[in-house]
Amino acid sequence: MAAAVQLHEVQLKKTEQDLFDILRTTTKQAGLKTTLRCAGGWVRDKLLGKDSVDIDIALDDLLGTQFAEHLSTYLQSQGQKAGRIAVVQANPEKSKHLETAKVTINELEVDLVNLRSETYVSDAAHRIPEMTFGTPEQDAFRRDFTFNSMFYNINTTEVEDFTGKGKQDLAAGIVRTPLQPKETFLDGMLLDQTYAKLTLQASPKTHIALQLYRSFEGAEGSAICSKVWLPAGVKLTRSCSLQ
Repeated sequence: MAAAVQLHEVQLKKTEQDLFDILRTTTKQAGLKTTLRCAGGWVRDKLLGKDSVDIDIALDDLLGTQFAEHLSTYLQSQGQKAGRIAVVQANPEKSKHLETAKVTINELEVDLVNLRSETYVSDAAHRIPEMTFGTPEQDAFRRDFTFNSMFYNINTTEVEDFTGKGKQDLAAGIVRTPLQPKETFLDGMLLDQTYAKLTLQASPKTHIALQLYRSFEGAEGSAICSKVWLPAGVKLTRSCSLQ
């Protein structure tokens, strides 16, 4: 069994520090009380000591497009120019439940989206959830795996682990859903996309042997045992729990 991976403190590159300074100043200049958080893969990779260009900013009280407009106004007031704001419309049928604003700042591509909570109708013929603004905790628990559910709070510069298992699972090589697997992957499209995403990240040096569909066989929350190589090229051999 492989030894636990040593997690690192989040170290910002100058471009990232400059970006976060711009975001914080935007909220101040616009008179907002928005808490800004980096979400998901960026946090995971930073804790593993890896660089990441996947910067997703989660907003607690605004839509991504609304914050993007404030951001553009602030940059213009400073004689700077933001890249074109692209809006990716929500498309629930393809498991894209939230409108996302995409902007480029100092050559960094940033996605802006609000925190969310989702509710499924248990007896519905379809599995498209109703989406509402959510708390950081609600947003964390609706994500695919615990190690992808952590936030980096830009306001406080702290890592937030609302599931209480993100850091420990990342360090130990445990692949675990924040909720019971069937609940996490109630949206069948999310299951398909997650499986495909993990498979596509595989390379000659990184192979992921997650049999996600097995989580739906047998007893509720049955464990899946396989050889696991986590994202960002960390090789671990361990039982991966989807309990």
